[in-house]
Amino acid sequence: MAGQHSRYLFTLTLTPVPLDCQELLQPPPAPMAYIPSGGAPAAGAAPTGPQYCVCKVELSVSGQNLLDRDVTSKSDPFCVLFTENNGRWIEYDRTETAINNLNPAFSKKFVLDYHFEEVQKLKFALFDQDKSSMQLDEHDFLGQFSCSLGAIVSSKKITRPLLLLNDKPAGKGLITPWGALSEEPLMSPALQIAAQELSDNRVITLSLAGRRLDKKDLFGKSDPFLEFYKPGDDGKWMLVHRTEVIKYTLDPVWKPFTVPFVSLCDGDMEKPIQVMCYDYDNDGGHDFIGEFQTSVSQMCEARDGVPLEFDCINPKKQRKKKNYKNSGIIILRSCKINRDYSFLDYILGGCQLMFTSPNPFPPISPESLLSTCLVYCSQPWAKLLQSLCLTCGELPADQGDGHCSTRQPQVPVPLVV
Repeated sequence: MAGQHSRYLFTLTLTPVPLDCQELLQPPPAPMAYIPSGGAPAAGAAPTGPQYCVCKVELSVSGQNLLDRDVTSKSDPFCVLFTENNGRWIEYDRTETAINNLNPAFSKKFVLDYHFEEVQKLKFALFDQDKSSMQLDEHDFLGQFSCSLGAIVSSKKITRPLLLLNDKPAGKGLITPWGALSEEPLMSPALQIAAQELSDNRVITLSLAGRRLDKKDLFGKSDPFLEFYKPGDDGKWMLVHRTEVIKYTLDPVWKPFTVPFVSLCDGDMEKPIQVMCYDYDNDGGHDFIGEFQTSVSQMCEARDGVPLEFDCINPKKQRKKKNYKNSGIIILRSCKINRDYSFLDYILGGCQLMFTSPNPFPPISPESLLSTCLVYCSQPWAKLLQSLCLTCGELPADQGDGHCSTRQPQVPVPLVV
């Protein structure tokens, strides 16, 4: 009996709007501005209203002159983002840990939905990691800062003092969410948070490798990693992405990674991108190997099978050595730009839901509700299956000869689970 039963197959087909390759190089059309007074939009226009006045915002976090909580080394800070929900602070996400670093630039980004007409309260808290535990009370508290998401988005960069749990200053700590431009150098601890609207759904995927990089370790080779920077509004380079560390090699191959297009170049394919190569050290004092500059337009020349090579240059060595050529080669193996479709994109592009089952289809009977049956349906799945039958028609019935008879529903009705 069990051998006659077959698996149930559920096939979900999502079909996005087809795009031409050249279309990927063009930014998406600008969304319609929200009209508070209402009124019907013109034919073909984007819908308006509070429920549509939402956009994705990416927050980049970096710190400066943080408190040193470790005795024999420096702090190992990480940042935790909390959002307020019904008067309670709930952890939303956290960055990676910067080892032995009082001036961290976190590569992990916080991505949130920004609701224009809502006050979204945020809290940024810094901790010095002491253990591998995920419990925050097992790490040293470095300070915190609270504000609204709207304040960061509108200002683009703000600087505030870090506070302890008793609301007293955390030393001379300051926190700077990137938004309002800070003209003065930050001599005391600060946290910097940059707001970037993700209005462009394009993403860029890069695959890189290195060849003959400089040897930086005394008893080994190097542990290289890459950092990608773009120029900020204040003219300073801002970290966009950091690759993983490849241990003990001068010829690393990094994993392909994907970042939002606007995060890397603000949607400008000619905007300069600075790539820095370092040798990782456990004490946080990473050794500089070399650097180079490029742009998305240039990187797009790299294709599978046709890599693009860049000289990794150390300016100090270049000035000292007459015969200096480079400190290695960084190879861009491929560069691909794609659309990162949202669920709404799929719905607008056409969505098909299909339920498929090979013969013979097992009959659903009262005996099927027994826990010992192969097709046992527990509550509330039994009720869901019953409603599905009423919505889409009767289930196929076994005719005893290995064939099934079915009754097709006259009017297909969407099913939302």
